[in-house]
Amino acid sequence: MWTVEPLVLSVEERDELERRVRGLTTAHRDRQRAEVVLLAADGWPGTQIAPRVGMSQQSVCKWRQQFRYGGLDGLADAPRSGRALVYGPTDRLVLMAKVTEEHPEVDSQWSHSELATAMKAASIPISASQIGRILAADDVKPHRVQGWLTRRDTPEFWERAADVCGLYLTPPVNAVVLSIDEKTGIQAKSRKPPTQGVQPGQPERREFEYVRHGTASLIAALDVAAGKVTAGVVARNDSVHFIEFLDQLEASIDPALAIHLVIDNGSSHRSKTTKKWLAEHSRFVVHHTPVHASWLNQVEAFFSILTRKVLRRGEFDSRDDLVARMLAFIEHRNQTAQPFNWVYDAKKAA
Repeated sequence: MWTVEPLVLSVEERDELERRVRGLTTAHRDRQRAEVVLLAADGWPGTQIAPRVGMSQQSVCKWRQQFRYGGLDGLADAPRSGRALVYGPTDRLVLMAKVTEEHPEVDSQWSHSELATAMKAASIPISASQIGRILAADDVKPHRVQGWLTRRDTPEFWERAADVCGLYLTPPVNAVVLSIDEKTGIQAKSRKPPTQGVQPGQPERREFEYVRHGTASLIAALDVAAGKVTAGVVARNDSVHFIEFLDQLEASIDPALAIHLVIDNGSSHRSKTTKKWLAEHSRFVVHHTPVHASWLNQVEAFFSILTRKVLRRGEFDSRDDLVARMLAFIEHRNQTAQPFNWVYDAKKAA
């Protein structure tokens, strides 16, 4: 029966191969090859080594021969075929520097073709398609932009937020809590051709072109405890119309109840005229939301519902039609309204 002589290892070679087998960071292929050589040196035949290390018998024979004639260097991969890298690290760094630190001379953001022109001017000719592949590989997207709002983390923010959230979570006795704001510039639009209804296999289809019929501004007060909304239409978003709305609220609410208002920092809410009126009406207690945190005003959640349910896909033949549809929605919703389940307490983490 034909057999293969065991491999002969020096002390240094065995130590290095055993180190590779034990090493936690050793590449899987290097660990396999080292194990093949060690087992072959211990006299194992290829038919037993192959299933032990998870290789074919042909691969076991290959790496045993590679070590026999090349030593440890023979266990390394041969240079791979294919074209050498055309754009090296330096070229790629120049490209990334342009994308992340420079701006086009005229355009507001880089395009692949603009980058190709800029790279050619830097004596690095590279196609727009190749630039796209390089940027995609590094997850760099110069055509995208994300916005954010910088909010100062001040003690005043947390004091105001805790004050407003405290009203929501523990409403005061003998009082009503109203969340008030305006939704301005609501457009009354209708489509030029008629919208086509839903059909099997086809969603509703609507024409992109539309006709404007004017705008309307809505002012609304959400009763935090009941979830019901009192609303009206204002000709202008100013202190005069805001005070008129407060007069209506005062007349409609039991005189024995205090009225806590949650409002943002809009000009109509902080004008001298509004402050004077509030000072003369002691039953009103004002709670301003923090700057850049109007989302703490619960009525904003109602405006979101109104937008989704009525405005986003609604078509209105006139401004009066828009106003009537909004007020009808509010009246219908009030019949089954429920308060929002508010859980945020604005307690700052230690």
